[in-house]
Amino acid sequence: MSEAEIGLFEALYTQKAIRRLKSDPVPDGLIDKMIEAATKAPSGGNLQPWAFIIIKDQETKDRIGVWYRDAWDNTYGKLPQEARTATESFARVYRSAEHLAFHLAEAPVFIMVCARSKPPGLSGGVGSASHYGSIYPAVQNLLLAARGLGLGATLTTLHKIHEDEVKELLGMPVEAETIALVPIGYPKGKYGPAARKPLDEVVYHERWGLPRP
Repeated sequence: MSEAEIGLFEALYTQKAIRRLKSDPVPDGLIDKMIEAATKAPSGGNLQPWAFIIIKDQETKDRIGVWYRDAWDNTYGKLPQEARTATESFARVYRSAEHLAFHLAEAPVFIMVCARSKPPGLSGGVGSASHYGSIYPAVQNLLLAARGLGLGATLTTLHKIHEDEVKELLGMPVEAETIALVPIGYPKGKYGPAARKPLDEVVYHERWGLPRP
């Protein structure tokens, strides 16, 4: 274990969205290590339906950054000021997310997590749940690996408003789909602990709504 690496539970308890990143390059060996960790995630039937595109080219990052900013401006950017500052915690998250929207292309590396195909049309949403449920664990592994290696990362999906343009830019086949864009770099800010609700607010006993004994 390198000096930068930390234990599993420290990573779990302090892994949070890091949206302010330094421009320093991330070594290829660390990128490979993060993606390898992502591939250790569970997937339905062990089909491993994921693919990962490493993006370092500045022109490509700039083009994705323009689309991301457009998506921001047309969604969260339209929130009135009173909504942006409704609570102190939301105001902090908003400022952080807004910073990313304006500075996304400055991240030294993007990892685009993809699915090799679209979800099957099974009834009851089973196909969709299994499909995406076989990709997002890999995204979480990627985020935890970044935290364990002293890197900052965050899961973003706003680029999907321009899904077709992004796929064309990256030369993706028609049947593939982008799932998450993860900008990665050395953090400007600090890690966790992540602010989360206490267990008594989210855990029920035996039936929905019944408190733990």
